[in-house]
This record gives sequence, structure tokens and C-alpha cells, in this order.
Amino acid sequence: MSRATCMNFGRLANTKVCSKNREWTLISFMNSKDIFYSTSCLTKIAITPKCLCSIRIRTFINIINSGQSNQKLYRVKQLIGYSPEQMFDVIQDTENYKNFLPFCRKSIDLVKGKNHRKTYLEIGIPPIIENYESHITFQRPHMIKAECRDGNLFKYLITQWNCDPGLKKNPNTTIITFFVSYEFKSPLHSAIANRFFNELVKQMEQAFFSEAGKRYGKPCMKAQKL
Repeated sequence: MSRATCMNFGRLANTKVCSKNREWTLISFMNSKDIFYSTSCLTKIAITPKCLCSIRIRTFINIINSGQSNQKLYRVKQLIGYSPEQMFDVIQDTENYKNFLPFCRKSIDLVKGKNHRKTYLEIGIPPIIENYESHITFQRPHMIKAECRDGNLFKYLITQWNCDPGLKKNPNTTIITFFVSYEFKSPLHSAIANRFFNELVKQMEQAFFSEAGKRYGKPCMKAQKL
């Protein structure tokens, strides 16, 4: 959290909006926006470093009653400057997720097979923390699919990567498709996650590309959305 944001939040300490007897939790995003939320009063406050006027307040109760679907879907397709084999090796390295994937606290491979894997994951940000076994199937180097079948929070959680050959004259390029679909069991958890879903998924997607950069160097071309 930036110093300016901290000062702005501090200026609210004695107001009715941010009373001292509430416990506030911070989520920081890459777009320089900081989200504070209180589970005790079910309130969300968004603050940017520039000004206090950017504060937005909305209760989770209102969000729950807004008629939004509990199901969430994200899909993006782009051409990137790494080979399918390189991206596949990063994505299937599940045991190292805890070292480079945002919001991943633990990642332990339980079973390793030729075309499948079972990995224990602990992912989330308070108050939404999920512990589950991810059932992973893959076809090197083209497809990786992970499913949550026994989660406490999710009805289902599916993540899939497709790594297809990119430019014909450049084997170090990939057309990569990233797909995430999930549904929470609890309307409250769904309401909270819906407010942050796009930011969380974008950060997770970018983390894989950043990890590829650490392992293989700069991409041979700038990523292009398709």
C-alpha cells in the first residue's frame, strides 16, 4: 500500500464510515487501487493514492441482492512470444505455484502421472481461503486442465490452458487460450469475489507470463490479444 493511500485511509479513522471498532483488511491490486473491506460491517471501501474523493462505499448485502449470477467465467486468447513447450512447462509446474502465483499459499503435488496430477492447493485472500485437491489432466504441450472436485467454498472450479502453435515462421510463439469458470456455494462469498474477479484472474494470468520471463528471458514479441 502506498504512503498516500495509507494517509487517506487514516483520515477516515474517526468517521462513521471507518470507525475504530471495525477490523479492516487490505487487498492491493496492480492498478494502484487499494480495496479495504470489513467483514464485521460488510462494507467495501476503494481508495487510490491520489485523492480521498475516490472513495466508494457499498455493502455486501446490497451486492447479494443485485441479481448477479453466482457463476463466473473468464476467457482470453492471445499470441505470445514463448513456445508452447515453454509455456506448458511453466503452467504444469504446480508444486512451484506457491513461489510465483498470487494468492497461492501452499502447493504440494500428491500424485504425479504421465498425463495427470493431483495437487493440494491453498489459495485465496481473507476472508475467502480455499483448501482443495486440484485434479489436473494434460496433453503435452497443448492442453492443461485443472478441476476442483472437493472444495468447501466452490460448487466447481475449472481452469484450462490451451497452448497452440503461433506464427508459422516462428516456433517460439504460442496462441494461448486461458479459461476460468467457477461458482461459489455461498452467495456471500460469491458477492465478495464478483467484485474482485477480473483483477484476481488477470494477476494470475500475468504471473505465468512473468515466470516464463524469469526462466527463458524476454519474449520474442509483444503479446497480442486475439
